[in-house]
Order: sequence, then structure tokens, then C-alpha cells
Amino acid sequence: MTTRKSTLKYSSHLKWIVLLFPIFFGGQFTADAQEVAPAYQEGEWFKFRVHYGLVTAGYATLKVENSIYKDKSVYHVKGFGETTGISRFFFKVEDYYESYIDKNSNLPYKFVRKINEGGHTKDKVIDFDQENRKAYIHNRKHDKRKTVSTDIGVQDMVSAFYYLRNTIDSKQLKKGDEAKLTMFFDSENYPFKLRYLGKEIIRTKFGKIQCLKFRPMVESGRVFKEQESLTVWVSDDENKAPIRIKASLAVGSIKVDLDAFKGLKHSFKILVD
Repeated sequence: MTTRKSTLKYSSHLKWIVLLFPIFFGGQFTADAQEVAPAYQEGEWFKFRVHYGLVTAGYATLKVENSIYKDKSVYHVKGFGETTGISRFFFKVEDYYESYIDKNSNLPYKFVRKINEGGHTKDKVIDFDQENRKAYIHNRKHDKRKTVSTDIGVQDMVSAFYYLRNTIDSKQLKKGDEAKLTMFFDSENYPFKLRYLGKEIIRTKFGKIQCLKFRPMVESGRVFKEQESLTVWVSDDENKAPIRIKASLAVGSIKVDLDAFKGLKHSFKILVD
């Protein structure tokens, strides 16, 4: 029987589904975007189930829309995560994320983060000046503004996932390859290191899928058990679709599985016995 204490623990970690997306890949083993077939398109939609064993803590979605931002053609990506069922009763989570991504450069122009996690709220908008390497941050909750310098080609939490899906060259990957990626979160540049572990076939609700397997190197301590607590799988096809994330947390092991999808740009490969 699920206790209130355990429910609070796994519910509070629903937010990590969004934080895990950007560290799927790293730049060292990516190619120029023009060398790799575009991985996604307008209309793509993913739904993920966040769970501890058979217990569902919540769901998260990502969808892609066409839009215009300051007279530029962009992809407007919207992410949403929430707790469900008994998890929502004990610890309500509603997280909204948005990113406006240039269709040519794959770089973000604007990032929106509006969250409510058990009463802890944030409401921030970040405008990126990629040319001058600046992030203009508007904390709408407290109506405060500040400017922070960024690394070249910086990505936000959401855009990083789509940028790397468009640039990763799976044909060049070798087991043990490592790479780095810089992501801007809140008011800081965050570096991530990632190691490619090889290919693996995993069983899903859709059938068996051949995946590329990665191990992000994360900081141990408050949330994760150790530096190598995360494992991620993406489809080994032109979609580079996120299939599974497994994380060993301080409160137990959490899994995130692709639960539904539509609007994929390429055929989704399912292995037949």
C-alpha cells in the first residue's frame, strides 16, 4: 500500500522528466544539422508516464507547433508535466515549459518556465540574444529583471533536446564516446557530460525497439544517488524519439516511459520476432 510519505517523495520528482531531456546527447559526437535528416516536425506529440514500479506518479507531454517569433519562423515547443491520482492529492505538481526555436539554426530565442510544485511556484521568461551571448531574464513572479552572459550556442531545457535530435549522427557513434553540452537553467550555464553505451533492444508497450543507450554524468547529492545514476534510451532511427529514462534517486528508482505519440516525421521502427 502506498504511504503518504512515499507518495510525496516520488511526486516531488516529477519535474525531473523535463530536466532529463536536454542531457540525452552531447555535441562532440554530433554532426552539422544539414548532414542529418531533420528528426521532428510540426505536429509531433509525445506523452510520457512517470512511475515507480507499477505506481504511476504522473504524466508529461511535449508537442511541437509552427509559430512566428519577431518575424522569424520558429518551432514553438510546449511541455507540461503533472502529478495524477493519489500523487496529486498529496503533492500537486503542474509544470509548464515553452521554447521558441529557430528552424534554421536550431537555437532558442525564448524560454518560458511556469511551475507549481506543492505550492512552490516560479514564473520566468528568458529571451536569448544568441549573437551577443546574453540571456535577458524576467522573473514575472517578483517582477525583477537581469541580464546574464551565456556560452556560445547555448540551449534551454527544452530546445536542447530538439537541437540534438536534429544533429546527432548515429552512424558516427562509437561505444565509450563522450561529449558535452551547455544548457541555461534559471540564471546559470550548466555543463553536462554524456557517455554513449551502445545499442540495446528494449521491450515497450509498443513492442521491441532498438535504441541508442546513453549515460549522462550528473552531480550526486541532493537528488541522485551517484554521479552515474541516469540511463536514457532513444530510438535508433531518424526520429531519435525518447523511449525510456531510468534514474536512481535518493528516494528510490524512477522510470519514465514513452506512453503515446503522434505526428512523427519518420517511420517508427518496431522489431518483429
